Amino acid sequence: MRYCNKCVYPEIAVNIIFDGDGICSACISAQEYEEVSQENWQQRKKKFIELLEVGRKKSQCEYDCIIPVSGGKDSYFQTHMIKNELGFNPLLVTYHGNNYLPEGQGNLDRMREVFGVDHVIFGPSIETIIKLNRVCYKMMGDMNWHNHAGIFIVPMIASVKFGIPVIVWGEIAWDIAGMFSFEDHVFYSKRMVIEHNMRGFTYKDMIGQEGLEEKNLTWLKMPADDELIANSSQGLFLGNYFPWNPNKHAPLMVEKYAWEKSRQPFERTYRRFSNLDDMHENGIHDYLKFIKFGYGRASDHASKDIRTGYLTRKEGIEMVRNYDHVKPMNDLNRWLNYVGLTETEFDKIADTFRDPRVWSKNKNDEWIKDNIWDYEQRKKDLG
Repeated sequence: MRYCNKCVYPEIAVNIIFDGDGICSACISAQEYEEVSQENWQQRKKKFIELLEVGRKKSQCEYDCIIPVSGGKDSYFQTHMIKNELGFNPLLVTYHGNNYLPEGQGNLDRMREVFGVDHVIFGPSIETIIKLNRVCYKMMGDMNWHNHAGIFIVPMIASVKFGIPVIVWGEIAWDIAGMFSFEDHVFYSKRMVIEHNMRGFTYKDMIGQEGLEEKNLTWLKMPADDELIANSSQGLFLGNYFPWNPNKHAPLMVEKYAWEKSRQPFERTYRRFSNLDDMHENGIHDYLKFIKFGYGRASDHASKDIRTGYLTRKEGIEMVRNYDHVKPMNDLNRWLNYVGLTETEFDKIADTFRDPRVWSKNKNDEWIKDNIWDYEQRKKDLG
């Protein structure tokens, strides 16, 4: 396994490619982002305002746009920029997946108060969510699939139902793996959501599983193309138009709106301001990524922080060493009780998703993989 020579990403990381110097596409894209001129940012801000003004004129109600929010730091920053900095009147729309941390739920509940905005929250029945947790875990090794789908489908449904054309999400996919160049001006597309966020699955794959019926999953149906076209629906990403830096956003949102990070440290990452809308996202959901591909959220967070200068690469490697392998037992036990599985069942299913490019078994029948510190030692040995 090769690892990026600048951050800590392995070559198996989603959509990553390396250049001739061993630098990953995410680092290259992040460098492009850092080099964007102030003049370029001003042009992008102007373009964003123009798009919102067009959406405001086409809106069939009093709202200028929709902001999909989970209550996290990014949700606060999006609303801060659109409502308080630019003066537009957004409707907040939330897909609620039921497993919020207390701090995350509190942050979500406060949004309509601190920003003075209207807020629509949609949540499927708990029975349906629990079934989807079990089904999707067994089907694709992702119990949180319903969250990844809901945050991109429910706001589009709201766009059509309320007649509000413009929807504004936060960061864009280049932030994760350099999937796109900053110059691409990526917009929302069904293809991107289905192939990337939904792993290629749709609600149709869930019908009949554990008794799930189509009537339980209407919120997972993308609006038809003709509906979106008739409504002029357009999904934007704020990170295309304004500098995006979570390490700056979080303390700013704390200062301005008393946004609260996690009170307790996570078992699998050092950051405490990410993914408070689902307690399992930083826990067993991320542990499954490690089981599949040999890296986890500590690698994601460390790589981002190396690119923006908050960590050195040496410090990032230590974060990976300390966190990526941890089996989050507190989180796991809660989820097992939630869905009615045993740890033995969980482990047996998880092992079926291990990527053979990463994992092999030693003579003691234990799963082993190459690590970044092994890679660094090999580089030293080779001179």
